[in-house]
Amino acid sequence: MRTLHHNIGPVLAIGPATLAADNTPAAIDLLGFNAAAVLVQVGAGGITFDSTNKVEFKLKHGDDSTVGNHAAVDQDDVVGVTVATGGIVKSLVAAHAAADVTKLSYIGGKRYLSVLADFSGTHGAGTPIAVTVVKGDPASAPVA
Repeated sequence: MRTLHHNIGPVLAIGPATLAADNTPAAIDLLGFNAAAVLVQVGAGGITFDSTNKVEFKLKHGDDSTVGNHAAVDQDDVVGVTVATGGIVKSLVAAHAAADVTKLSYIGGKRYLSVLADFSGTHGAGTPIAVTVVKGDPASAPVA
């Protein structure tokens, strides 16, 4: 069995937390890596989601670390999911009774990624959320 240990660099885009409001996105630097997977991890919903009371995960990318300069990804930048308008890669718009993980790969050409968990409506109880960016195919291995 081969190991991935020295060939990946995981980074928390959204640290594990129970959220009821938007996170503050951080810029994830992909410099030195030729691949990136994004893992969107969601626990059981704190509310019953619908088209008004929802959470949309928006993936953005840019050439600098200023998240405000990042633009929404489009379908040509991602494989594994269908991208909706505004870079939405996952939407919670119906009951979410069990935890799950959504995997996608970023194939765009920008250096930085950012992820926003965009809450709309009323969220009286939080929902457990985490997003991990797994940087892979390093230009120089082993990765520390």
